[in-house]
Amino acid sequence: MRIGEASARTGLSIRTIRHYDHIGVVVPSGRSAGGFRQYSEGDMRRLELMKTLRPLDLSLDQVRELLEAIDLATSGEQGPGEDDSALTQLSVVRALAESRVESMRGQIVRLEQLARDLRMIERGEDRAALRRS
Repeated sequence: MRIGEASARTGLSIRTIRHYDHIGVVVPSGRSAGGFRQYSEGDMRRLELMKTLRPLDLSLDQVRELLEAIDLATSGEQGPGEDDSALTQLSVVRALAESRVESMRGQIVRLEQLARDLRMIERGEDRAALRRS
């Protein structure tokens, strides 16, 4: 698929996708005869992963290292010591993701309480609801 379709499917801007190609983190699998980028399903999974990684606030170098670790861990071609390095990198990012999930759960709980308090105020049930929060 071409870059416009990849953009529409992933929700990433064309500019972002081009940037990922330029820096080498998501390089399209091919080019058309006219030179247009062609993205495979594997490329699309990688673009989706890039989008998923955004909330972790990783640097592009960290993302590149993670993608290399994923490639290494899933290729089955690890040499001695490489397997441990890839698994360590994956564990670090997994821990970051789990930490982010816990943080977001706390935010959700606080937002749900705010919504309940505001509903109560709208109905005139509890004028002091926000002062309790």
